[in-house]
Amino acid sequence: MSIKLIAIDIDGTLLNEKNELAPATIDAVKAASAQGIKVVLCSGRPLTGVAPYIQKLGISGDDQYAVTYNGAVAQTVSGKVLINHALSFNDYIDLEALSRKLQVSFQIETPDYIYTANKDINPYTIFESNLVKMLIRYREVGEMPRDVTVSKAMFVDSPENIDRIKPLIPQDFHDKYYVVQSTPFFIEVMNKEASKGNALRGLAAELGLEPAEIMTLGDQGNDLTMIEYAGLGVAMGNAIDEVKQAANAVTLTNAEDGVAAAIRKYALN
Repeated sequence: MSIKLIAIDIDGTLLNEKNELAPATIDAVKAASAQGIKVVLCSGRPLTGVAPYIQKLGISGDDQYAVTYNGAVAQTVSGKVLINHALSFNDYIDLEALSRKLQVSFQIETPDYIYTANKDINPYTIFESNLVKMLIRYREVGEMPRDVTVSKAMFVDSPENIDRIKPLIPQDFHDKYYVVQSTPFFIEVMNKEASKGNALRGLAAELGLEPAEIMTLGDQGNDLTMIEYAGLGVAMGNAIDEVKQAANAVTLTNAEDGVAAAIRKYALN
């Protein structure tokens, strides 16, 4: 069965080691699109952080899609939301309290802003703000609007502190939420129904596609569910071992144009 949809993670996968979109990758994605294959960027970023790459890849229109916030949202590239699994205000209260107990910086991302109650804003919050093109709002917990849409929550800190707190997150939080480490300095917390794999499953149902018609590419723990869901899950050469073990194939690293190599090997006629 031929590939009709390719889902691609951004950081560490689509982008090379310099966080750039390589010409070979652009050419391969455009060749896939010209062949009628839908290319869906799947990222922990909001749409604001995905849009620059969508534009460079020439992806546009109400029949093209992106998966954002690690699968909490699936939407058209023009912004029409198809799937939305948000956290509640009470979830925010519980997670923020846990961050203080664990002594780790914390933030949430909404459709419009990054919110943090940390007066001394963590450098990794600033890094995320620059990465996803989203402004930061400092708000104490009591100042947060109760009707805020929480797309995802994040524990953000140095890799050393993230490593320290990771085993300390209580099991009941793992049971209630989708908790995943997306980078050495981020642990992300989302609605239990939110994951890249679930978002792709919902999008495939909308498009009438089978898993066998879908190829996915990723490198980190937050890509694992979509690697496992697809008929052809491809791990990057720079992927963590867990992703490589779950994948059907392993391509070159992101420094070696691994996405372009996989598209040309498995998807193009």
